[in-house]
Amino acid sequence: MQNSRDQFSSQFGVLVAVVGSAVGLGNIWRFPYLVGVYGGAAFIIMYTVFVVVLCLPLMFSEFIIGRRTQRNAFGAFKVLAPGTGWWGIGVLSVVASICILAFFCVIGGWTIEYMIQSIMGGFSTDHAVLDQKFDHFITSPSRPILWHLLFVVLSAAIVVAGIKNGIEKYNKILMPLLFLMIVLLAVWGLFLPGASQGLAFLFKPDFSKITAGSMMAALGQAFFSLSLGMGCVITYASYAKKDHNIMKVGSYTCLADVGFSLLAGIAILPAVFSFGVAPNEGPTLVFVILPRIFAQLPFGAILAFIFFVSLLIAAVTSAISLIEVITAYFVEELKLTRRTAVIITSSIAAVFGCLSSLSMGVLKDVTIFGYGFFGMFEYLASNVLLPIGGLSIVIFIGWVLKKNAVKDELSSGGLYRVPLLGSIMFILKFIAPIAISLILLNAIGFLRLF
Repeated sequence: MQNSRDQFSSQFGVLVAVVGSAVGLGNIWRFPYLVGVYGGAAFIIMYTVFVVVLCLPLMFSEFIIGRRTQRNAFGAFKVLAPGTGWWGIGVLSVVASICILAFFCVIGGWTIEYMIQSIMGGFSTDHAVLDQKFDHFITSPSRPILWHLLFVVLSAAIVVAGIKNGIEKYNKILMPLLFLMIVLLAVWGLFLPGASQGLAFLFKPDFSKITAGSMMAALGQAFFSLSLGMGCVITYASYAKKDHNIMKVGSYTCLADVGFSLLAGIAILPAVFSFGVAPNEGPTLVFVILPRIFAQLPFGAILAFIFFVSLLIAAVTSAISLIEVITAYFVEELKLTRRTAVIITSSIAAVFGCLSSLSMGVLKDVTIFGYGFFGMFEYLASNVLLPIGGLSIVIFIGWVLKKNAVKDELSSGGLYRVPLLGSIMFILKFIAPIAISLILLNAIGFLRLF
């Protein structure tokens, strides 16, 4: 272990950081509309099962790699498998993080715009007006870029302060605040007229809704919402101390991810049903449908502000984990100072993000393999790099790293029990590779399930 390396001060610090990475836009923005599109409670059940059965062992794997080596995602595999090509997983992690930041920070900028609009009373009860307003905003060549750059600066400012005084400190503030806000919104949703319909949709399963497509969507959401395959967990785990119980941290992270997703569903879908809106509106749910609903409510501006602040916090805590993946690589492999590494990383995110934003408007005719910059970065990361990274990790832990090393790390050198080790290894060896391969094949079009 490199003693000069910054570390989390406590196990709770590790937990809030990893939860902050996992709980993000995917939980508040993506999860509710997927639940709406794929039939409600049946989707939630599948999602929860996949988190527990598949994603938890994969999260353990990333914790093992990071904490055992105390290195960045690239350097970790050089330590565990010297002289081999497994370091390529680390390269995938760095490239995937860059691609995700390129479109993620743009969406983060959108949340700032809508947070400001909620204060200024910029929402209307007219769906067409809001739809046009959103389209006009995202195609603008200036304002989305301004907010995108501000979002990058906010996130980078936290990372440059370090692990203990930056990432841990601010996650300890932001994550409890985020949970408090989403709980307030969920309680508000419960008291809306007609909320019972939304709750029934969320918690009364119709198993006829389960299809091959909905299963793949649930599996993909479970995998991606936990920040797996992109190096975030490996990087954060590398700052954990040797006596931290990584099985407990991983389990609590998955529990928090599922719980937060359900709270987001309770906050959003009862309101959707209460105002007679179809639950399968898709990605426009947050930026078009909800502002319309907020505009019709007493104290709607306050509720809208709370919601978009929650969305911004969730975006920032996830963005800092992605920035840290790249920063750790620059610091440890290229021997740059943290400040220089963060400046370079945030500059890359800023430039690629500007291209992503402009691809909605003035650069919409510039395509690569049929995709604009925003779509290309999203497709490459979500459909190619993350599944390949996740698949490589489970193969490495299941088939390459010795079982004794896995047990030693999960038990923190014998400090803790490791229940169900045989089941964990079976999943990593056989079940996870098949499941992640299905995600990859479906995402790139070899399986026509959607």
